[in-house]
Amino acid sequence: MGAKVSRTDFEWSYTEEPHASRRKLILEKYPQIKELFGPDPRFKWIVTCLVLFQISTLFFIQHLSWPSTLILAYCFGGVINHTLMLAIHEIAHSMAFGPNYPMRNKLFGLFVNFPIPFPFSVTFKHYHLMHHRYQGCDVRDTDIPTSLEAKLFCTTFGKLIWMTLQPFFYAFRPMFMCPKILDKMELLNVVTQLSFDYFVYQVFGMKVLMYLTIGCLFAMGLHPVAGHFISEHYMFQKGFETYSYYGILNCITFNVGYHNEHHDFPFVAGSKLPLVRKMAPEFYDNLPHHDSWCAVLYDFVTDPDIGPYARIKRKSAKLD
Repeated sequence: MGAKVSRTDFEWSYTEEPHASRRKLILEKYPQIKELFGPDPRFKWIVTCLVLFQISTLFFIQHLSWPSTLILAYCFGGVINHTLMLAIHEIAHSMAFGPNYPMRNKLFGLFVNFPIPFPFSVTFKHYHLMHHRYQGCDVRDTDIPTSLEAKLFCTTFGKLIWMTLQPFFYAFRPMFMCPKILDKMELLNVVTQLSFDYFVYQVFGMKVLMYLTIGCLFAMGLHPVAGHFISEHYMFQKGFETYSYYGILNCITFNVGYHNEHHDFPFVAGSKLPLVRKMAPEFYDNLPHHDSWCAVLYDFVTDPDIGPYARIKRKSAKLD
């Protein structure tokens, strides 16, 4: 558990990220993929049902013992909340009402945020779209661990702790790497979310609020569905910076595992991403991919060649 990783620095690249060029090649050969652009009309109704279902379960949770509450938080509530987080990821790409209705997407994001006690839906969009536009760029891509994280968590045990604490790094890293001033929608997100949290506390009690909170922390740390945080961009094979996952957990994560396809076509809804691969198989079938998020977590912890340093980075101009 004390074995150190072999890497002492990130993998630096001096070429542009691969997705824009691949998108151009694919569209030249398969222009019909443009027919997939836009939201899935079923998406907003599925997500609405998930939010209402999660809230309805709180009537049952309030009567459980603490051990039962924690078990359900890991196995059930946290999984639903993680699914809702990935719904907010879809909403960040305007996949609820389409790009022509930005305010509707933002307001829907506030609603989807309710079962997740932390206000993040508006801020997430800002940083996530930067991740797409500046993939791998030093400072601008806050999805990449800081050098301090990579130095501190450089052993097998350290990587295990880092993955357990991943929700905290994921939430606070952007504030240190690339801070931004809160805008009106972010303030509205904070006010509405804290108001809903207070409502849950008043109606159901502290245990239920902790059930939602702890479930989120569980499902973003050492949990099978959290495997996508590692599988998406950590360099498991030299020179490849984005990886798709084609396993069964895509069914409850809006196909976020189709990550090469998503970065190539971020304006295609998650439900349609398998069609992108099906329509242009020669562009994806030969790329390295994952079939198990559990295996990804295990390999990340135990493989000395992989760790927080196993990311491809690019130099970028400093932010204004």
